[in-house]
Amino acid sequence: MVLSNDKPYTFDRVVRILIGVGFLAGLVWLMGYLSDVLIPFAVAFLLAYLINPLVVLIQRKIPNRTVAVLLGLLIVVIVFAALVAVVVPMVVKEMVDMGRLLSALAEDSDLARRAATMLPADLWQTIKDYAARPEVRDLFNSASFWKNVQAAAGKVLPGVWGLVTGTATVIMSIVGLAVVGLYLIFLLFDYQKFSRGWKGLIPEPYREPFVDFVDDFESAMNNYFRGQAAVASICGVLFAVGFAVIGLPLGILLGLLMGLLNMVPYLQIIGFIPAALLAVFHALEAGMSVWAVLGLTALVIAVVQIVQDAILVPKIMGKVTGLNPAMIMLSLSIWGKLLGLLGLIIALPMTYLLLAYYRRFLAAS
Repeated sequence: MVLSNDKPYTFDRVVRILIGVGFLAGLVWLMGYLSDVLIPFAVAFLLAYLINPLVVLIQRKIPNRTVAVLLGLLIVVIVFAALVAVVVPMVVKEMVDMGRLLSALAEDSDLARRAATMLPADLWQTIKDYAARPEVRDLFNSASFWKNVQAAAGKVLPGVWGLVTGTATVIMSIVGLAVVGLYLIFLLFDYQKFSRGWKGLIPEPYREPFVDFVDDFESAMNNYFRGQAAVASICGVLFAVGFAVIGLPLGILLGLLMGLLNMVPYLQIIGFIPAALLAVFHALEAGMSVWAVLGLTALVIAVVQIVQDAILVPKIMGKVTGLNPAMIMLSLSIWGKLLGLLGLIIALPMTYLLLAYYRRFLAAS
């Protein structure tokens, strides 16, 4: 599509365009430079955006905003703590069991001999070589799990980590969470005030088009982002429960990861390959038919997919059409490359913002 524009490209207009492009490039560079300290704020802002509907719901019963915010946060913390208390020990146990399984495959055990007879020679040799790697076997133990959690926290909150360099890890974790928590509380307290009062900060000549532009962006984010997050969360739980029921190794962890991937529609397909590999491991360990376990795994995936397409998407998403999945993946890749972890956090909001501006530009043209 060719965009038409009747205004002549005078020297003044070209200079303005170059200044605008330079400003945007400088803004992207500045965000990348400050990403370490912006990431906690971005995480808190995203959490505030997701939690605010719960606070609004509570506020209908309890008009006091402060009480509603504190009660909403208390509910979220209790639910999150309960999930962690239930899920984390199960995931750690799964990882330890997987490490024990890989050790048995790498050694001259009954399991290894059974695998050698049941699997094609090339596949068995590949699995055996993989299982024998020290780094792979070290990965699947409880100590490595907590080290990986600490490393991930350090990447999520690098700016906070830098402020408390040399301090004990536990204190660093507490400080990092406290910073995000303070951001979150302040954002929730002022969420309504900001959402209602920001329009007065826009100069009168630009107010109406800018407000319309932001309304388009907010509508797209509310209808699609929150809806897709709900669909992805439910699918993750269904995958985890289904894989756990059939006894798949690392089933809970894989199910939750497939749910997370579902934030980009149909990207959970990536999880099919590790699911098939884990099904083979389970068949070898349990002495079952490989095809039978693969069939059960495929059944779980098919049932969740049917529930998603027939129930969840129509009920939660309705007729909302978000970005094309390919465009979502492209936006995640581009913003992630530009700004790292901060780019991944703001990828979808920024893409919706640009899309809203593009639609307004087309309408104006």
